[in-house]
Amino acid sequence: MPPKRRNKPDPHLDTRSPGKKRAAPLEENGGEFTFHKPIFSKFQKVPIVTQENFTKGTPVEVCSDEDGFHGAWFAATIVEAVGGDKFLIEYQSLRTEDDSAFLREEIDALHIRPNPPENAVEHFSLLQEVDALYNDGWWVGMISKVLSGSRYIVYFRSTYEEIEFQQSELRLHQDWIGGKWVMPSRGINTNQ
Repeated sequence: MPPKRRNKPDPHLDTRSPGKKRAAPLEENGGEFTFHKPIFSKFQKVPIVTQENFTKGTPVEVCSDEDGFHGAWFAATIVEAVGGDKFLIEYQSLRTEDDSAFLREEIDALHIRPNPPENAVEHFSLLQEVDALYNDGWWVGMISKVLSGSRYIVYFRSTYEEIEFQQSELRLHQDWIGGKWVMPSRGINTNQ
């Protein structure tokens, strides 16, 4: 006899109040996303950042989904909008195979962000999340060791590697969320 199938629970059913439905955690409403917070009764609207912010000549950063480059951000300039939420960009450090010019590519707007603001840092701390300039791109890593002479060992989760960098090759990691630059929160203290 085959095993009994269980019905999947309704994700919108509030198990604390039988018969009541809870709101979906994220809904789109005319160009804005509404996040429903289960603990609070208020809603937070986050505007959708559109490609209108990217005009010809705008310096930007572009991420890649190609193997070996996933998660890295590369400096580029908007050449022109090509329609359908795509832009022709020119990289500032990546060159064509014959090394005759800077590489140009059509990139979806979802893979483009403005350059992050510069934040002066006197020194980085152990376990601080940073971007490291490596192989012509900015890669997310974490300070795993502080050395003398403004040098640091950075650990990269994606490759399980540790590499030494000068402070001038590092910047504070920031995320582009809802049209704003956001500093990541420090690690959660588990010694409670």
